[in-house]
This record gives sequence, structure tokens and C-alpha cells, in this order.
Amino acid sequence: MNEAIKHGITRYMLYSLRDKGIIEQISRGVYRLSELAPLSNIDLVTVSSRVPNAVLCLISALSYHGLTTQVPHQISFAVVRGAWLPSIDYPPIQVHRFSTQAYKAGIEQHQIDGVTVKIYSIEKTIVDCFKFRNKIGMDIVLEAIKLYRSQKKIKLNDIIKYAKICRVEKIIMPYLEIIV
Repeated sequence: MNEAIKHGITRYMLYSLRDKGIIEQISRGVYRLSELAPLSNIDLVTVSSRVPNAVLCLISALSYHGLTTQVPHQISFAVVRGAWLPSIDYPPIQVHRFSTQAYKAGIEQHQIDGVTVKIYSIEKTIVDCFKFRNKIGMDIVLEAIKLYRSQKKIKLNDIIKYAKICRVEKIIMPYLEIIV
């Protein structure tokens, strides 16, 4: 809606286009043309559109990278501590507030249905999972490491770099010694 208003389209024009079926409302303030192909991942597009500074993390990022068999029941994303967030009714979300340094490290940008979605890199996601192992479960973390080792070239230097930033270097080192 903000982009439409910047281009001279009023709220009433948007509502009229919605009522005529020309555009559809995805979420509060987020619209798209009805004639477009269905979205492949409406939840990620919605969250990224509503919260531009959100970075997909933990189980949601593991799922995107194909490093878990878990189906995320909510969209987990990180923002920097103190960031303002809009009210989001749907999809279900889980917000994690990171320090500035931990938030900025390892962000990748991916295009999903024409929308830029920020997602942490595989290595940063694995480190974050170690940091939040008590919340998400150690079984998920170990599964992610196993799948990472079998699917990808291990970037040990990146993992260690992110582990230092997130202050989990001592926790993650025994696991890294096993996989290398």
C-alpha cells in the first residue's frame, strides 16, 4: 500500500481494485495482481513485505536450505534488538532479536516470487541453531549438521567466524571436530 500511495494511488482506489477482483490482498497493506500465478511461498513473501528488515532464521532457514525434515509451524525471523515490528496476524511468526553484529552477519538475499527475502547463510543458520539449541532441540541441530555434511562442501572457516560472533565457539567446536 505504501508503494501505491507513493505513486499517486489512493487507498480508496486500492480498495476499489480489490473489490473488483483486479488485485488481491495477501496481508494487511500487501496486495498483488489477481491474474498473476499463485505464489510459491506466500508466508515468506508476506513476512518479507511487511517486515523488510526481517531475516529468515533457525528452522525456517534450515527448511529453505533443505537441511531439515521438520516442517516449520511458524516463520522464524531475526531483527536487530530495538527494531519496531508491525502487527502480523498471519502467518504465525516467531521473532528473535539479535545483537547488531549477530544480526548483520551472514545475510543472503534471495528472490522468491519477485520479492527479496533475506535469509541467513547455511553456515550462519547452523551456528544460530547451536545458540538456540535449548529452544529448538538438539535433535534438529544434529540433523542439520548431518544433512549439511552430506550435501554441501563444509565451509569450516565461515562456521568458526559466525560462532565467534554469536559466542558459541566453545560449544560448537567438539561437533566440528567430529564432522571434519
